[in-house]
Amino acid sequence: MATLTSPVSISLENEKNPWAAAAARFDEAAMRLNLDDGMCKILRTPAREITVHIPVQLDDGRIEVFTGYRVQHSVARGPGKGGIRFAPDVSLDEVRALASWMTWKCAVVNIPFGGAKGGIICDPNVLSTAELEKITRRYTAEIIDYIGPERDVPAPDVNTNEQTMAWIMDTYSMHSRHTVTAVVTGKPMALGGSRGRPEATGRGCMMVTKKALTLLGMQPETSRVVIQGFGNVGGMAAKLMSAAGFRIVAIVEYDGAVYNPHGLDIAALQRHRKETGSITGFAGGEDMDRAEAMFLECDVLIPAATENVIHSGNADRIRCKILCEGANGPTTPLADEVLAEKKVFVIPDILANAGGVTVSYFEWVQDRQGFFWNEATVNERLKEIMDESFDAIVEYAGKHGVNNRTAAYMVALDRVAFAIKLRGIYA
Repeated sequence: MATLTSPVSISLENEKNPWAAAAARFDEAAMRLNLDDGMCKILRTPAREITVHIPVQLDDGRIEVFTGYRVQHSVARGPGKGGIRFAPDVSLDEVRALASWMTWKCAVVNIPFGGAKGGIICDPNVLSTAELEKITRRYTAEIIDYIGPERDVPAPDVNTNEQTMAWIMDTYSMHSRHTVTAVVTGKPMALGGSRGRPEATGRGCMMVTKKALTLLGMQPETSRVVIQGFGNVGGMAAKLMSAAGFRIVAIVEYDGAVYNPHGLDIAALQRHRKETGSITGFAGGEDMDRAEAMFLECDVLIPAATENVIHSGNADRIRCKILCEGANGPTTPLADEVLAEKKVFVIPDILANAGGVTVSYFEWVQDRQGFFWNEATVNERLKEIMDESFDAIVEYAGKHGVNNRTAAYMVALDRVAFAIKLRGIYA
């Protein structure tokens, strides 16, 4: 067995620390792979952590200084890849964890990227568009030496979007003195974005859920689905799955939940939220306590919002057959143990939500080629990768007698370690 210098132990005190969770799952996979101590040190340690302080003149004339991060966990298999989030609770530990998950996610679906992530501590809800643009451009300028099509390719994440990516692309291009579309993904179509990118993460969730249903002898038409989150991932998964015949019985959001045992009309619910600003009060369903909606009996539960929503304090109440992790890190390591006892079939986040980074890879390829694909081609190639990756993880889990999450980590670590061994250690 591998000798780890400091294997991480998860307790109630650090259960919801994302970096501790990522490290604990890494340790489990590394020990089962018998990775030597030196390789474990390399794989556990981010290659680069950048902290920048961003002075911005606000609309009222005041100067404020914001803190931003970019962590490049691994570039062994290719350029770093990962989103940038804007939120008041961004922390270096969170960004570290997300960067490492991107390394493993890209390796699970076998695309030639490493893992990176970025974040800025700010509250977009109280900032104007002009202020957000200033923050984005100054942040880009501060990290410009460390990003690029061959170095590190950012993308949208929480509270960022295609407009944010357009600002980053323009700032980078102005410094480069020529247009560099491949520096970011998730861009507007008019600036080199890919068809199918907005739907990709939700579509990938649907694809692997279909594979799990087939494996378990179930059908979409008779499957009850609960989705936590109604944003880009959850909302798109709900829309696509509803169109594919799934019965979406509940949607859970930050301000409430709506339930209909016969299935919600997702298109009508989206119109209702656009008109009212909330999913509550929807005529096609009944409001219910959001704290209770996730524990409805269902066939498929898709947590598609934030980290740590399933933990040791509530995992025993989960009543689904399949858990498809649309969000990053929605389940804590202590909750994993409970779900295993309940025999829940878990599709881990580094597989379940990899549709987004896969189509980001397609966008990067298209930008570099200057040749763009139609949406049918994008979706066909996405399905091929998601199906192959699902089959590989399930087969690996069965062959080695581990759960799906451990199998996914083992496959990912093995691929990254193999690349490092082939490259050798430069000194």
